[in-house]
Amino acid sequence: MELLWALFLGVVGVAATAFALLFSWAVYYDFSRTRVPPGLAHPWKLRLIHWVFIMIITAGEICELLGLCRQVAVVRFITELRRTRLDPSLFSKDLHFDGVPVRVYYPKAPSAGLRRGLVFCHGGSGMFGSIALYQNICNVIAKEADLVLVSVGYRLAPEHPYPTQYQDCLTATLYFLQNTNAYGVDPSQVIIGGDSAGGNFASVVTQKLVGRTDVPKLRAQVLIYSGLQAMDFNLPSYQQNSAIPSLYRDSVICFGTKYFGKSTSLCDDILKGSHVPDEMRLKYGKWVSADNIPERFKRRGYQQVPLAPYKPEVYRQFPELLEVTFSSLFTEDSVIRQLPETLIVSCEYDVLRDDSLLYKKRLEDSGVRVSWFHAEYGVHGVLNTCNAGFLTFSTAIEILDKVVDFVKSL
Repeated sequence: MELLWALFLGVVGVAATAFALLFSWAVYYDFSRTRVPPGLAHPWKLRLIHWVFIMIITAGEICELLGLCRQVAVVRFITELRRTRLDPSLFSKDLHFDGVPVRVYYPKAPSAGLRRGLVFCHGGSGMFGSIALYQNICNVIAKEADLVLVSVGYRLAPEHPYPTQYQDCLTATLYFLQNTNAYGVDPSQVIIGGDSAGGNFASVVTQKLVGRTDVPKLRAQVLIYSGLQAMDFNLPSYQQNSAIPSLYRDSVICFGTKYFGKSTSLCDDILKGSHVPDEMRLKYGKWVSADNIPERFKRRGYQQVPLAPYKPEVYRQFPELLEVTFSSLFTEDSVIRQLPETLIVSCEYDVLRDDSLLYKKRLEDSGVRVSWFHAEYGVHGVLNTCNAGFLTFSTAIEILDKVVDFVKSL
């Protein structure tokens, strides 16, 4: 008995020491590198969330270095410990749409006619996130907008390499469009949306469906602080928000290399733009330019930085970054002109802010109807705090309200 008690105390002691070291490292890292946005109502909320994030990422790195498991496995395991409940006003069913796992949310209240439908693609850099993790967000949208929501559980990288993620979202969307009546949905009122990487996948799916006559057309798309180009990482928002949680500029490129299964040794060259061939600079430069960003978004110390000289060896190792199935901003004008009505959500203190602004301008210039909500004090990933108790940011509620209002206005 004494031996068991001694072992128990030893395990508790090791765990407590490890936690203390991780916590100390997270606090040090945060205060030494992070810039908290001025005017943020609750800066300590952001810091606390960031400390937890750093601890999880660091624990994953340690486990990978020790050969215990991959970093992504640790991050997924810990984030999935959070349990969410289905809103009592909704039903849900876990199904498969042509082999792709989905969770379908239905309002319990009867409807006088067919409802709208929304296909939602969750964020997480294509490597993290899940149907379960995004249930709170889906609860709010399905309930408040009174629609049938399909949350897509696409397969994750690196186990399932690009382009598996957008292809799974496309497969699920096609199935839903072909079977809307089975779910009480008006086939002319199907919307697709997502946040962060999920918004990227949603934008690609929408482009892929342009011109198809075998399925109903999408009614609209909702793109929430999405990554939409991988050409220039020195646009104003990338400079201004490079050290603001929850997404540093360095992290965007690091996560991108891991998502594609590439070496992180490429990060520095990609940050400088050496991966972009000269012909692509000429072709895409008119769309990816700080000149297309309104002046008010350049006031926080922006300095124009041209792309570094092209290095063919970098592009050859990583051509996927500039494919239209990842950098959806680069699709042809003939596709852009046919895109459906769009809601774009951007956050002021988000490195990806200018991706949204550039896509917004490109859509508007092509005659696409665009609604835009800009969260003045928003940070990347804020939507995931929508039901986090005292850690909830009001901006998360605002964004969800705007999404609901947009959907109901269609």
